[in-house]
Amino acid sequence: EFLEVHARSIINKVPDASRLPFRWTINPYRGCSHACVYCFARKTHTYLDLDSGLDFDTKIVVKVNAPELARKELAKPSWGGEHVAMGTNVDCYQRAEGRYRLMPGIIGALRDARNPFSILTKGTLLLRDLDLIEEAAQVTSVALNLSVGFTDAELSSSVEPGTPSPQRRLDACATITDRGLRCGVLM
Repeated sequence: EFLEVHARSIINKVPDASRLPFRWTINPYRGCSHACVYCFARKTHTYLDLDSGLDFDTKIVVKVNAPELARKELAKPSWGGEHVAMGTNVDCYQRAEGRYRLMPGIIGALRDARNPFSILTKGTLLLRDLDLIEEAAQVTSVALNLSVGFTDAELSSSVEPGTPSPQRRLDACATITDRGLRCGVLM
């Protein structure tokens, strides 16, 4: 089930106390159909009066105005042009992205603003946007990473049931590097 909302903002500040290596994020979705049993973001659904179990996996909040907000917020004189990380809370290339196609607009806004960014995903749908990512990499710093928690396909399907197989993710990484882009693998 997709719960469409109009967000008030899309570039989120990471709390100063965090030890993360970035200060800003974009998360166009809340909830994640990858259904990884270990996901740390599950409790965020409880803030919406949804449960952190099945609701997190099946009731995906879609910030339908994310691309427009990104373009608007990146154009503000007060924006400092700092690195923006995506895929930090929930996967921006989960199944909902196939329907809503928010990432091309977000990446296009980051490219046009020449704003550095990174994407962490388990979704091979990232390959759809490689041309746009290549364009962005010509004008700013772009970092791509695929998360492959397990190489054992059976274990992966029991722990990350909504994700592409580990081999498909590794193949996606190979495709990305074959195109001249750097791609990390988080294991």
